Amino acid sequence: MARHIYACPLRWSDMDAFGHVNNVVFLRYLEEARIDFMFTQAAEAGAGEFAGGSVVARHEIDYKLPLVHRPAPVTIETWVTKIGGASVTVSYEVKDTAEDGTEKVYVRASSVVVPYDLQAARPRRISPVERAFLSRFLEGAPGTNGAAKAPQGVSAAAEAAKAANAAEAAKVAA
Repeated sequence: MARHIYACPLRWSDMDAFGHVNNVVFLRYLEEARIDFMFTQAAEAGAGEFAGGSVVARHEIDYKLPLVHRPAPVTIETWVTKIGGASVTVSYEVKDTAEDGTEKVYVRASSVVVPYDLQAARPRRISPVERAFLSRFLEGAPGTNGAAKAPQGVSAAAEAAKAANAAEAAKVAA
């Protein structure tokens, strides 16, 4: 599946007293990437409802390496790991990739985002157009060998078959 790529600029003010990007600033970086993905790119694909209202219900973040200020932006890859009826889990990797293909991952994270009806002041369901857009980016969370949570409506048997196929593919690849 595809991943959304966002080149996030580093600001001098992002550093803390220890000379690296402060842990709280990474949440701002994730927000920038998520807005570019769910508001800008989704709208360009005809799924602009997220920009009309969405809230973050949860963040989970693992800090892997310190990131120090430099002129070049850092890459944030964004993808979807779960699509529910009224929420979506967005995962991220904040990283650099060297010319030889080696990666330096600074942060792995995920956010649960809930579409929100601002006028009714309550969560709303994910529309079919939004679901179609998000499904293009559906893959597993980091460290799960590509196993994603099945979209709502997929049977347990189909989900088990998908997991078995993924496990078999992992054995063949190893």
